Amino acid sequence: MWQLLATACWVLLLGPIYGCKKGSITNPEANMNISQIISYWGYPCEKYDVVTKDGYILGTYRIPHGRRCPRKTAPKPVVYLQHGLIASASDWICNLPNNSLAFLLADNGYDVWMGNSRGNTWSRKHLKLSPKSSEYWAFSLDEMAKYDLPATINLIIEKTGQEQLFYVGHSQGTTIAFIAFSTNPELAKRIKIFFALAPVVTVKYTRSPIKNLTTLSRRTIKALFGDKMFSPHTLMEQFIATKMCNRKIFHHMCSNFMFTVTGVDLPNLNMSRLDVYLAQSPAGTSVQNMLHWAQAVNSGQFQAFDWGQPDQNMMHFHQLIPPLYNVTEMEVPTAIWSGGQDILADPKDVEDLLPKIANLIYYKAIPYYNHMDFYLGQDAPQEIYQDLIKLMEECLQNKTHFFL
Repeated sequence: MWQLLATACWVLLLGPIYGCKKGSITNPEANMNISQIISYWGYPCEKYDVVTKDGYILGTYRIPHGRRCPRKTAPKPVVYLQHGLIASASDWICNLPNNSLAFLLADNGYDVWMGNSRGNTWSRKHLKLSPKSSEYWAFSLDEMAKYDLPATINLIIEKTGQEQLFYVGHSQGTTIAFIAFSTNPELAKRIKIFFALAPVVTVKYTRSPIKNLTTLSRRTIKALFGDKMFSPHTLMEQFIATKMCNRKIFHHMCSNFMFTVTGVDLPNLNMSRLDVYLAQSPAGTSVQNMLHWAQAVNSGQFQAFDWGQPDQNMMHFHQLIPPLYNVTEMEVPTAIWSGGQDILADPKDVEDLLPKIANLIYYKAIPYYNHMDFYLGQDAPQEIYQDLIKLMEECLQNKTHFFL
Protein backbone atom coordinates (compact mmCIF):
# COMPACT_ATOMS: atom_id res chain seq x y z
CA MET A 1 0.00 0.00 0.00
CA TRP A 2 2.88 2.39 0.76
CA GLN A 3 4.30 1.72 -2.70
CA LEU A 4 0.93 2.65 -4.17
CA LEU A 5 0.83 5.79 -2.05
CA ALA A 6 4.31 6.90 -3.15
CA THR A 7 3.43 6.32 -6.79
CA ALA A 8 0.18 8.25 -6.39
CA CYS A 9 2.11 11.25 -5.07
CA TRP A 10 4.40 11.23 -8.10
CA VAL A 11 1.38 10.99 -10.39
CA LEU A 12 -0.13 14.11 -8.83
CA LEU A 13 3.15 15.99 -9.18
CA LEU A 14 4.10 14.87 -12.67
CA GLY A 15 0.70 14.08 -14.17
CA PRO A 16 0.00 17.55 -15.60
CA ILE A 17 3.51 17.65 -17.13
CA TYR A 18 3.30 14.28 -18.86
CA GLY A 19 -0.42 14.30 -19.58
CA CYS A 20 -1.28 11.38 -17.33
CA LYS A 21 -4.79 12.68 -16.79
CA LYS A 22 -5.70 11.83 -20.35
CA GLY A 23 -7.99 8.82 -20.46
CA SER A 24 -8.39 8.56 -16.70
CA ILE A 25 -12.09 8.21 -15.98
CA THR A 26 -13.41 7.32 -12.55
CA ASN A 27 -16.49 5.09 -12.50
CA PRO A 28 -19.22 6.97 -10.61
CA GLU A 29 -19.92 3.96 -8.34
CA ALA A 30 -16.44 4.38 -6.84
CA ASN A 31 -17.83 7.30 -4.85
CA MET A 32 -21.21 5.76 -3.97
CA ASN A 33 -22.59 3.82 -1.03
CA ILE A 34 -24.46 0.53 -1.45
CA SER A 35 -27.92 2.05 -1.84
CA GLN A 36 -26.65 4.52 -4.41
CA ILE A 37 -24.96 1.82 -6.48
CA ILE A 38 -28.14 -0.26 -6.57
CA SER A 39 -30.26 2.75 -7.59
CA TYR A 40 -27.64 3.91 -10.10
CA TRP A 41 -28.25 0.78 -12.17
CA GLY A 42 -32.02 1.20 -12.03
CA TYR A 43 -32.87 -1.38 -9.38
CA PRO A 44 -35.19 -0.80 -6.41
CA CYS A 45 -33.42 -0.68 -3.06
CA GLU A 46 -34.51 -1.00 0.56
CA LYS A 47 -32.30 -0.68 3.64
CA TYR A 48 -32.96 -2.22 7.05
CA ASP A 49 -31.17 -1.99 10.37
CA VAL A 50 -30.92 -5.41 11.97
CA VAL A 51 -30.44 -5.34 15.76
CA THR A 52 -28.73 -8.41 17.24
CA LYS A 53 -29.38 -9.83 20.71
CA ASP A 54 -26.09 -8.35 21.90
CA GLY A 55 -26.95 -4.88 20.57
CA TYR A 56 -25.06 -4.59 17.27
CA ILE A 57 -26.85 -2.76 14.45
CA LEU A 58 -26.24 -4.29 11.02
CA GLY A 59 -26.92 -2.55 7.72
CA THR A 60 -28.89 -4.95 5.52
CA TYR A 61 -29.88 -4.22 1.91
CA ARG A 62 -32.66 -5.55 -0.26
CA ILE A 63 -33.30 -5.63 -4.01
CA PRO A 64 -36.95 -6.78 -4.03
CA HIS A 65 -37.15 -7.29 -7.80
CA GLY A 66 -35.26 -6.77 -11.03
CA ARG A 67 -35.25 -3.83 -13.41
CA ARG A 68 -37.64 -5.46 -15.84
CA CYS A 69 -39.62 -7.35 -13.26
CA PRO A 70 -42.81 -5.58 -12.20
CA ARG A 71 -43.56 -5.61 -8.49
CA LYS A 72 -45.96 -8.50 -7.94
CA THR A 73 -48.21 -9.22 -5.00
CA ALA A 74 -47.13 -12.88 -5.01
CA PRO A 75 -44.02 -13.40 -2.88
CA LYS A 76 -40.77 -14.09 -4.69
CA PRO A 77 -38.27 -16.73 -3.56
CA VAL A 78 -35.72 -15.17 -1.21
CA VAL A 79 -31.92 -15.28 -1.54
CA TYR A 80 -29.53 -14.01 1.13
CA LEU A 81 -25.93 -13.10 0.20
CA GLN A 82 -23.17 -12.95 2.84
CA HIS A 83 -19.75 -11.46 2.08
CA GLY A 84 -16.28 -12.58 3.16
CA LEU A 85 -13.49 -11.38 5.44
CA ILE A 86 -12.93 -7.56 5.73
CA ALA A 87 -15.47 -7.16 2.93
CA SER A 88 -19.07 -5.93 2.62
CA ALA A 89 -22.31 -6.36 0.70
CA SER A 90 -20.85 -4.19 -2.07
CA ASP A 91 -18.99 -7.32 -3.28
CA TRP A 92 -22.22 -8.56 -4.85
CA ILE A 93 -22.95 -5.37 -6.83
CA CYS A 94 -19.56 -3.84 -7.74
CA ASN A 95 -19.41 -5.38 -11.21
CA LEU A 96 -21.67 -4.49 -14.12
CA PRO A 97 -25.26 -5.76 -13.74
CA ASN A 98 -24.70 -8.66 -16.14
CA ASN A 99 -21.76 -9.81 -13.98
CA SER A 100 -22.98 -9.05 -10.44
CA LEU A 101 -24.73 -11.91 -8.66
CA ALA A 102 -27.21 -9.72 -6.75
CA PHE A 103 -28.42 -8.01 -9.93
CA LEU A 104 -28.60 -11.27 -11.89
CA LEU A 105 -30.68 -12.93 -9.17
CA ALA A 106 -33.06 -9.96 -9.02
CA ASP A 107 -33.49 -10.06 -12.80
CA ASN A 108 -34.22 -13.80 -12.57
CA GLY A 109 -37.17 -13.21 -10.26
CA TYR A 110 -35.61 -13.46 -6.80
CA ASP A 111 -36.01 -11.24 -3.75
CA VAL A 112 -32.36 -10.49 -2.95
CA TRP A 113 -31.02 -9.56 0.49
CA MET A 114 -27.41 -8.67 1.31
CA GLY A 115 -25.94 -8.67 4.81
CA ASN A 116 -23.02 -6.88 6.43
CA SER A 117 -21.04 -8.41 9.28
CA ARG A 118 -20.62 -6.41 12.48
CA GLY A 119 -17.80 -3.89 12.42
CA ASN A 120 -17.58 -3.31 8.68
CA THR A 121 -18.20 0.03 6.96
CA TRP A 122 -21.99 -0.41 6.89
CA SER A 123 -22.47 -2.12 10.28
CA ARG A 124 -20.56 0.01 12.75
CA LYS A 125 -23.29 0.91 15.25
CA HIS A 126 -24.45 -0.44 18.60
CA LEU A 127 -27.34 0.25 20.95
CA LYS A 128 -24.99 1.06 23.84
CA LEU A 129 -21.31 0.60 22.92
CA SER A 130 -19.23 3.12 21.01
CA PRO A 131 -17.00 1.94 18.14
CA LYS A 132 -14.30 3.98 19.86
CA SER A 133 -14.31 1.49 22.74
CA SER A 134 -12.42 -1.80 22.84
CA GLU A 135 -15.57 -3.48 24.19
CA TYR A 136 -17.34 -2.87 20.88
CA TRP A 137 -14.61 -4.76 18.98
CA ALA A 138 -14.54 -7.80 21.28
CA PHE A 139 -16.01 -10.16 18.69
CA SER A 140 -15.01 -12.66 16.01
CA LEU A 141 -16.57 -15.41 13.90
CA ASP A 142 -18.35 -16.84 16.92
CA GLU A 143 -20.55 -13.79 17.45
CA MET A 144 -21.25 -13.36 13.73
CA ALA A 145 -22.57 -16.92 13.64
CA LYS A 146 -24.35 -16.82 16.99
CA TYR A 147 -25.96 -13.38 16.70
CA ASP A 148 -25.59 -11.76 13.26
CA LEU A 149 -26.94 -14.54 11.03
CA PRO A 150 -29.97 -15.46 13.18
CA ALA A 151 -30.97 -11.80 13.60
CA THR A 152 -30.64 -11.06 9.90
CA ILE A 153 -32.40 -14.20 8.70
CA ASN A 154 -35.21 -13.70 11.22
CA LEU A 155 -35.76 -10.15 9.95
CA ILE A 156 -35.87 -11.38 6.35
CA ILE A 157 -38.43 -14.03 7.24
CA GLU A 158 -40.50 -11.43 9.10
CA LYS A 159 -40.44 -8.93 6.22
CA THR A 160 -41.02 -11.40 3.37
CA GLY A 161 -43.38 -13.85 5.02
CA GLN A 162 -41.26 -16.68 3.62
CA GLU A 163 -40.49 -19.66 5.83
CA GLN A 164 -37.24 -20.54 4.06
CA LEU A 165 -34.58 -18.88 1.94
CA PHE A 166 -31.51 -19.66 -0.16
CA TYR A 167 -28.15 -18.76 1.39
CA VAL A 168 -25.09 -17.76 -0.66
CA GLY A 169 -21.84 -17.20 1.21
CA HIS A 170 -18.34 -16.31 0.08
CA SER A 171 -15.24 -17.12 2.15
CA GLN A 172 -15.96 -16.02 5.75
CA GLY A 173 -19.61 -15.88 4.71
CA THR A 174 -19.40 -19.66 4.41
CA THR A 175 -17.45 -20.03 7.66
CA ILE A 176 -20.07 -18.37 9.83
CA ALA A 177 -22.78 -20.35 8.01
CA PHE A 178 -21.05 -23.67 8.75
CA ILE A 179 -20.89 -22.64 12.42
CA ALA A 180 -24.48 -21.38 12.60
CA PHE A 181 -26.11 -24.21 10.65
CA SER A 182 -24.25 -26.92 12.60
CA THR A 183 -24.98 -25.45 16.05
CA ASN A 184 -28.43 -23.91 15.54
CA PRO A 185 -30.82 -26.55 14.11
CA GLU A 186 -33.79 -24.18 14.09
CA LEU A 187 -31.88 -21.71 11.95
CA ALA A 188 -30.68 -24.50 9.67
CA LYS A 189 -34.32 -25.43 8.95
CA ARG A 190 -34.77 -21.98 7.42
CA ILE A 191 -32.24 -22.72 4.64
CA LYS A 192 -33.36 -24.37 1.40
CA ILE A 193 -29.85 -24.66 -0.04
CA PHE A 194 -26.51 -23.37 1.21
CA PHE A 195 -24.32 -22.21 -1.70
CA ALA A 196 -20.69 -22.05 -0.55
CA LEU A 197 -18.32 -20.07 -2.78
CA ALA A 198 -14.65 -20.53 -1.84
CA PRO A 199 -15.60 -22.26 1.44
CA VAL A 200 -13.34 -21.76 4.44
CA VAL A 201 -13.55 -24.00 7.49
CA THR A 202 -9.96 -24.92 8.26
CA VAL A 203 -7.03 -22.84 6.97
CA LYS A 204 -4.27 -25.34 7.62
CA TYR A 205 -2.85 -25.01 4.11
CA THR A 206 -3.61 -21.35 3.39
CA ARG A 207 -0.91 -19.36 1.60
CA SER A 208 -2.58 -16.00 2.19
CA PRO A 209 -0.73 -13.16 3.98
CA ILE A 210 -3.02 -13.91 6.93
CA LYS A 211 -0.52 -16.67 7.67
CA ASN A 212 2.03 -14.01 8.61
CA LEU A 213 -0.02 -13.21 11.71
CA THR A 214 0.75 -16.67 13.08
CA THR A 215 4.42 -15.80 13.47
CA LEU A 216 3.50 -13.05 15.95
CA SER A 217 2.35 -13.40 19.53
CA ARG A 218 -1.07 -12.14 20.54
CA ARG A 219 0.61 -9.39 22.53
CA THR A 220 2.66 -8.32 19.48
CA ILE A 221 -0.39 -8.26 17.21
CA LYS A 222 -2.25 -6.05 19.66
CA ALA A 223 0.81 -3.80 19.96
CA LEU A 224 0.87 -3.41 16.17
CA PHE A 225 -2.85 -3.16 15.45
CA GLY A 226 -4.41 -2.30 18.81
CA ASP A 227 -7.47 -4.12 20.16
CA LYS A 228 -10.16 -2.46 18.09
CA MET A 229 -10.56 -2.18 14.31
CA PHE A 230 -8.53 -4.02 11.69
CA SER A 231 -8.17 -2.81 8.08
CA PRO A 232 -10.91 -0.16 7.81
CA HIS A 233 -11.35 1.66 4.51
CA THR A 234 -9.39 4.91 4.76
CA LEU A 235 -9.52 8.22 2.94
CA MET A 236 -6.06 7.49 1.56
CA GLU A 237 -7.23 4.20 0.09
CA GLN A 238 -10.21 5.96 -1.43
CA PHE A 239 -7.87 8.55 -2.91
CA ILE A 240 -5.60 5.88 -4.43
CA ALA A 241 -8.58 3.97 -5.83
CA THR A 242 -10.19 6.97 -7.53
CA LYS A 243 -7.15 9.05 -8.50
CA MET A 244 -4.64 6.37 -9.40
CA CYS A 245 -6.17 2.94 -10.02
CA ASN A 246 -8.56 4.44 -12.57
CA ARG A 247 -5.59 5.02 -14.91
CA LYS A 248 -4.44 2.29 -17.29
CA ILE A 249 -0.79 2.92 -16.53
CA PHE A 250 -1.38 1.72 -12.95
CA HIS A 251 -3.82 -1.12 -13.64
CA HIS A 252 -1.10 -3.76 -13.37
CA MET A 253 0.19 -2.43 -10.04
CA CYS A 254 -3.29 -2.04 -8.52
CA SER A 255 -4.41 -5.50 -9.62
CA ASN A 256 -1.23 -7.06 -8.24
CA PHE A 257 -2.00 -5.45 -4.89
CA MET A 258 -5.37 -7.23 -4.91
CA PHE A 259 -3.84 -10.54 -6.01
CA THR A 260 -1.40 -10.68 -3.07
CA VAL A 261 -4.34 -11.56 -0.83
CA THR A 262 -6.46 -13.66 -3.19
CA GLY A 263 -4.27 -15.43 -5.74
CA VAL A 264 -3.66 -14.47 -9.37
CA ASP A 265 -6.12 -14.58 -12.28
CA LEU A 266 -5.37 -11.49 -14.35
CA PRO A 267 -7.40 -12.28 -17.51
CA ASN A 268 -10.61 -12.74 -15.50
CA LEU A 269 -10.56 -9.30 -13.85
CA ASN A 270 -12.31 -6.32 -15.43
CA MET A 271 -9.52 -3.74 -15.23
CA SER A 272 -11.88 -0.89 -16.05
CA ARG A 273 -13.59 -1.52 -12.68
CA LEU A 274 -10.49 -1.47 -10.48
CA ASP A 275 -11.39 1.90 -8.98
CA VAL A 276 -14.77 0.54 -7.87
CA TYR A 277 -13.32 -2.65 -6.38
CA LEU A 278 -10.68 -0.79 -4.40
CA ALA A 279 -12.98 2.07 -3.40
CA GLN A 280 -15.41 -0.40 -1.80
CA SER A 281 -12.83 -2.43 0.10
CA PRO A 282 -11.42 -3.24 2.55
CA ALA A 283 -14.42 -2.64 4.79
CA GLY A 284 -12.82 -3.65 8.07
CA THR A 285 -13.35 -6.09 10.91
CA SER A 286 -12.06 -6.50 14.47
CA VAL A 287 -8.50 -7.31 15.50
CA GLN A 288 -10.02 -10.09 17.57
CA ASN A 289 -11.51 -11.61 14.43
CA MET A 290 -8.06 -11.64 12.82
CA LEU A 291 -6.67 -13.26 15.98
CA HIS A 292 -9.32 -15.94 15.56
CA TRP A 293 -8.17 -16.58 11.99
CA ALA A 294 -4.52 -16.69 13.12
CA GLN A 295 -5.56 -19.23 15.77
CA ALA A 296 -7.22 -21.33 13.05
CA VAL A 297 -4.06 -21.31 10.93
CA ASN A 298 -1.95 -22.37 13.92
CA SER A 299 -4.27 -25.12 15.13
CA GLY A 300 -5.57 -26.39 11.78
CA GLN A 301 -8.91 -26.86 13.54
CA PHE A 302 -12.41 -25.45 13.22
CA GLN A 303 -12.75 -24.08 16.73
CA ALA A 304 -14.26 -21.25 18.73
CA PHE A 305 -12.10 -18.29 19.74
CA ASP A 306 -9.62 -18.93 22.53
CA TRP A 307 -9.95 -15.99 24.92
CA GLY A 308 -6.46 -16.71 26.25
CA GLN A 309 -7.35 -17.57 29.83
CA PRO A 310 -9.24 -20.57 31.22
CA ASP A 311 -11.59 -18.42 33.30
CA GLN A 312 -12.51 -16.38 30.22
CA ASN A 313 -13.14 -19.53 28.19
CA MET A 314 -15.21 -20.91 31.04
CA MET A 315 -17.32 -17.75 31.09
CA HIS A 316 -17.98 -17.89 27.34
CA PHE A 317 -18.18 -21.64 26.71
CA HIS A 318 -18.62 -23.27 30.16
CA GLN A 319 -15.43 -25.23 29.54
CA LEU A 320 -11.70 -24.52 29.82
CA ILE A 321 -10.91 -25.11 26.14
CA PRO A 322 -12.88 -23.53 23.26
CA PRO A 323 -15.23 -26.08 21.66
CA LEU A 324 -14.64 -27.52 18.21
CA TYR A 325 -17.28 -26.92 15.54
CA ASN A 326 -18.51 -30.13 13.93
CA VAL A 327 -19.48 -29.59 10.31
CA THR A 328 -20.83 -33.14 10.02
CA GLU A 329 -23.76 -32.09 12.19
CA MET A 330 -25.01 -29.71 9.49
CA GLU A 331 -27.76 -31.29 7.37
CA VAL A 332 -28.53 -28.36 5.07
CA PRO A 333 -28.30 -29.25 1.34
CA THR A 334 -24.99 -27.74 0.27
CA ALA A 335 -23.45 -26.79 -3.09
CA ILE A 336 -19.76 -25.89 -3.24
CA TRP A 337 -17.48 -24.13 -5.73
CA SER A 338 -13.72 -23.93 -5.17
CA GLY A 339 -10.75 -22.41 -7.01
CA GLY A 340 -7.46 -24.03 -7.93
CA GLN A 341 -5.52 -20.75 -7.62
CA ASP A 342 -7.21 -19.69 -4.38
CA ILE A 343 -4.47 -19.04 -1.82
CA LEU A 344 -6.90 -18.37 1.05
CA ALA A 345 -9.41 -21.21 0.62
CA ASP A 346 -6.65 -23.61 -0.40
CA PRO A 347 -7.75 -26.65 -2.46
CA LYS A 348 -6.27 -29.00 0.18
CA ASP A 349 -8.44 -27.48 2.90
CA VAL A 350 -11.49 -27.76 0.63
CA GLU A 351 -10.59 -31.39 -0.10
CA ASP A 352 -10.58 -32.09 3.65
CA LEU A 353 -13.97 -30.37 4.02
CA LEU A 354 -15.93 -32.20 1.31
CA PRO A 355 -16.26 -35.61 3.05
CA LYS A 356 -17.64 -33.84 6.14
CA ILE A 357 -20.62 -32.36 4.29
CA ALA A 358 -23.55 -34.63 5.14
CA ASN A 359 -25.77 -33.38 2.32
CA LEU A 360 -23.47 -32.33 -0.52
CA ILE A 361 -25.66 -31.92 -3.62
CA TYR A 362 -23.16 -30.28 -5.97
CA TYR A 363 -19.43 -29.62 -6.22
CA LYS A 364 -17.34 -27.89 -8.86
CA ALA A 365 -13.64 -27.06 -8.80
CA ILE A 366 -12.53 -24.32 -11.20
CA PRO A 367 -8.77 -24.79 -11.76
CA TYR A 368 -7.85 -21.19 -12.61
CA TYR A 369 -10.08 -19.38 -10.07
CA ASN A 370 -8.60 -17.23 -7.29
CA HIS A 371 -10.39 -16.16 -4.11
CA MET A 372 -12.23 -13.17 -5.56
CA ASP A 373 -13.18 -14.67 -8.93
CA PHE A 374 -16.33 -16.01 -7.30
CA TYR A 375 -17.83 -12.51 -7.18
CA LEU A 376 -15.56 -10.48 -9.50
CA GLY A 377 -14.67 -12.96 -12.24
CA GLN A 378 -15.82 -11.90 -15.69
CA ASP A 379 -16.90 -15.47 -16.45
CA ALA A 380 -18.54 -16.11 -13.05
CA PRO A 381 -22.03 -16.08 -14.64
CA GLN A 382 -21.02 -18.98 -16.90
CA GLU A 383 -18.83 -20.85 -14.41
CA ILE A 384 -21.01 -20.46 -11.30
CA TYR A 385 -24.18 -18.38 -11.41
CA GLN A 386 -26.07 -20.25 -14.13
CA ASP A 387 -25.73 -23.55 -12.25
CA LEU A 388 -26.50 -21.84 -8.95
CA ILE A 389 -29.75 -20.48 -10.37
CA LYS A 390 -30.55 -23.84 -11.96
CA LEU A 391 -30.20 -25.52 -8.57
CA MET A 392 -32.58 -22.97 -7.08
CA GLU A 393 -35.11 -23.56 -9.84
CA GLU A 394 -34.94 -27.34 -9.38
CA CYS A 395 -35.48 -26.89 -5.65
CA LEU A 396 -38.48 -24.62 -6.21
CA GLN A 397 -39.99 -27.14 -8.60
CA ASN A 398 -39.86 -29.72 -5.80
CA LYS A 399 -37.79 -32.16 -7.80
CA THR A 400 -36.64 -35.16 -5.84
CA HIS A 401 -33.02 -35.04 -7.00
CA PHE A 402 -30.36 -32.52 -7.94
CA PHE A 403 -28.11 -32.65 -11.00
CA LEU A 404 -24.43 -33.36 -10.44
